[in-house]
Amino acid sequence: MFLTIRTTGTAERPATDLGFLLHKHPDKAQSFPTAHGRAHVFYPEASAERCTAALLLEVDPVALVRRGKEKGRGGAPDAALAQYVNDRPYAASSLLSVALSTVFRSALRGECRARPERAEQPMPLRIEVPALPARGGPDLVNALFGPLGWTSVEAVPVPLDEEFPEWGDSRYVRLVLEGELRLADALRQLYVLLPVLDDAKHYWVAPDEVDKLIRAGEGWLADHPERKLITSRYLSRRWSLTRQATERLELVRLAEADLLEVEDVDNAVDETTDTEERPVPLAEQRREAILAVLRDSGSSRVLDLGCGQGQLVQALLKDVRFTEIVGVDVSVRALTIAARRLRLDRLGERQAGRVQLIQGALTYTDKRLTGYDAAVLSEVIEHLDLPRLPALEYAVFRAARPATVVVTTPNVEYNVRWESLPAGHVRHGDHRFEWTREEFRNWADTVAERTGYTVAYLPVGPDDPEVGPPTQMAVFTRTDTGPDTTNDSAEKEAKAA
Repeated sequence: MFLTIRTTGTAERPATDLGFLLHKHPDKAQSFPTAHGRAHVFYPEASAERCTAALLLEVDPVALVRRGKEKGRGGAPDAALAQYVNDRPYAASSLLSVALSTVFRSALRGECRARPERAEQPMPLRIEVPALPARGGPDLVNALFGPLGWTSVEAVPVPLDEEFPEWGDSRYVRLVLEGELRLADALRQLYVLLPVLDDAKHYWVAPDEVDKLIRAGEGWLADHPERKLITSRYLSRRWSLTRQATERLELVRLAEADLLEVEDVDNAVDETTDTEERPVPLAEQRREAILAVLRDSGSSRVLDLGCGQGQLVQALLKDVRFTEIVGVDVSVRALTIAARRLRLDRLGERQAGRVQLIQGALTYTDKRLTGYDAAVLSEVIEHLDLPRLPALEYAVFRAARPATVVVTTPNVEYNVRWESLPAGHVRHGDHRFEWTREEFRNWADTVAERTGYTVAYLPVGPDDPEVGPPTQMAVFTRTDTGPDTTNDSAEKEAKAA
């Protein structure tokens, strides 16, 4: 198997920076052991104007068969010769994908201490794979790589036999990609799409493959038009894993869409007030109300679940009584923006030790979230489909089980007071629902009863005598008694997820 990565450069930005980004010196030929052979990295050319890195993977067919037999995939005895005579040593497949992640691990993560600015910038790239199995032909290759920012996607079918063109084309193509992309993005695309095009994997697809797919697909997979096919093939059509990945990618898509839209309603000035001073935006009033509840509860270790761009985390960090703050969000992009907002790379050691940002989906139990004093779900629940709420209930109120849980959500009755909001519209395009005060209290009362909490309600913003406040808040306080398990639909939903 063979793959080349070429870039061009100038005297100011030499092409040999590719060696820094790949963490492989152009003056050396390096070799690395893999589970099924050896991977070699070398540079056919390396100058300031043009640099090409090559990855050659030598696959040992005997080792491949032996490893399969050790894991119970030996095959039928009458197919013994077929086990050794195949295209695995020559055609790009999941073997090459694994070699990419092994040999270029830091490059896949976008890490480069020597040239950090280059790692973050797009660069001219030409990637060539001479023999790529493509179950779906050139059309599928273009459908997969075309939406990813490449200016040119060339998939030339390889004939079965050049001397007998009438035999037609094989299922292999010669792939050439050209365009300006970040190197890490290009490598992650190859890592996912090589086995997708081959539609096969040389190893058993375990549940952790979902995490690998989500990480490698950051920034491009959630909105890809062929997301369903990519997810299904990458996970070897394992239905349960495909469903799990699809749901997580949908949450990522919604979270990223949320970042692209401005919640004008929350940040708008309420024109119904007569005061001469500039009114405080609702988003700011909500943060202050949450901080007041957390201070009154005596909490010091706080979870911000669905932290988004980190506004609440930033406010918590300013108060020294909060000694440990963890922001959790499904969107890696949101966490990146939050990290920039908080200037985590510039914080002193003591301040940096107080805050942590982690990626996670709130509808799945997570051991990292247990043992905290308080958890905040600020404007989060309305972004979930109603059937997913029991899973969130289980993950937060039963698995994580903090002493205090603060939940805020829009009050749909107040929407008539927003002159800029058309009648019948929700406040944000991604809101799956917006509850009345009665609907919110019915849900919160039921959650409290089932999970061993008491609940109190507080208004956020001006409390209109007719329609109530713009934001409604529920403050759950854990009791000494455990949760009610007599009708545990939440647990069943969470396990099904």
